[in-house]
Amino acid sequence: MVTELAMIETKNTDPRHNLALERYLTMHTEEGECILYLWRNRKTVVIGRNQNAWKECCADALAADGGFLVRRLSGGGAVFHDLGNLNFTFCVRKEDYDLDRQLEVILRAVRKLGIHALKTGRNDITADGRKFSGNAFFESGEFRCHHGTIMLRVDTDRMAAYLNVSEDKLRSKGVRSVRSRVVNLAELRPEITVTLLSEKLRESFGEVYDLPVEPVTEDSLDGREIEAWTNTFSSWDWIYGRRIPFTNEVSRRFSWGNADLGLKVNGGMIEDCRIWSDAMEQAAIGAAKDALTGCRYDRNAMADALRTSPGLARSPRLRDDLIGLTEELKA
Repeated sequence: MVTELAMIETKNTDPRHNLALERYLTMHTEEGECILYLWRNRKTVVIGRNQNAWKECCADALAADGGFLVRRLSGGGAVFHDLGNLNFTFCVRKEDYDLDRQLEVILRAVRKLGIHALKTGRNDITADGRKFSGNAFFESGEFRCHHGTIMLRVDTDRMAAYLNVSEDKLRSKGVRSVRSRVVNLAELRPEITVTLLSEKLRESFGEVYDLPVEPVTEDSLDGREIEAWTNTFSSWDWIYGRRIPFTNEVSRRFSWGNADLGLKVNGGMIEDCRIWSDAMEQAAIGAAKDALTGCRYDRNAMADALRTSPGLARSPRLRDDLIGLTEELKA
């Protein structure tokens, strides 16, 4: 049971630092504690844990404009951040993780500002029929992280310029462009500010959990550990990943997201494997990669490896779809 609430709001707008701070808070959450972390990034494209950076973002244009490309811990798709966007993260232990309760904090805060917000699907929050908040999730052992965006005054022209959204994905959402499916809250309430929204989030946090909210400052945390993780989130290997000379590739879009499967096959064995995906189940994608690496390049062997992987047991639809995807590979 949650018995203690803490809230931290950073003024740092470097996305690499902010992702490092998020990881630090997540992995240092105490039993019975729930942390609400508020943060903003300046001109940034954030890709999901298993996405292909080369395909998801116009990296050269972003860099030329002084922007950042970073990779987060959670799964899901690419998003654009600027100072018109307020990000939130709930850090909590497994036994106290409650997605509905956490989302209620966001919904209540926005409703306090006179905007009728609704949860739609698994990970979107909408107003006026359009999305202003997308959510993603990360877990490691007993630790859980739920984070998302709140669009206040995001530059949607830059968002459209930097993000490479596939036509298949847009069609699956029933829209023609990435801009047409999102809304800035300032369009609905011009007087809204980041400061005002932060205040309402703090109020709602305490109300939903019926507990006092204790402020936390960055100077009370271990700066050396946060700096070390900042360096990791800044590294080429983390952002882009090593390139594999694929010998066999196949891709398809499923109900849960895109999957691009690349294999390096040598002597009938899969020496290396990469699965790029915007699936929310980032751990399952990693488990599928591990299952296929070292497997015989044979349809039955690959199907058995995926079917018996413990890491895919909680994602049967994703597992079965990946088995079907391997059947499309050249024999």
